[in-house]
Amino acid sequence: MTNNKGLFEVMIERNFSSAHQLRGYKGKCENLHGHNYKIEIYARGRELDNIGLLVDFVELKAAADEVVQYLDHRNINELDPFDELQPSAENLAKYVLERVASKVGDDRVQIYKVRCFETPTSVATYEVE
Repeated sequence: MTNNKGLFEVMIERNFSSAHQLRGYKGKCENLHGHNYKIEIYARGRELDNIGLLVDFVELKAAADEVVQYLDHRNINELDPFDELQPSAENLAKYVLERVASKVGDDRVQIYKVRCFETPTSVATYEVE
């Protein structure tokens, strides 16, 4: 018997170090600088699979690691789509969500939120409904 009122959520965390500079920003962040980013990736759904999982952590981590490898120890401004798109924490959160969502899960699972920490106290979140 499935309880459609409840919602399951899982989250993984990944870390990477990258440089960026904010185009058009008036202040020191327009200069090239780096961050030790932390990314939290959240998945949700109402139904578990036949072995009792919402999503396999191994699958979720593999998708996240692919994105992190692309960004890690790079100048984000030089990477597609950030060669044209502002490499802000907000845009990074959306980018990570869309990339991971395209690789993970099935109709039961939604990658719905990514939190991108530029520092331990500065975080941007992108969430889909």
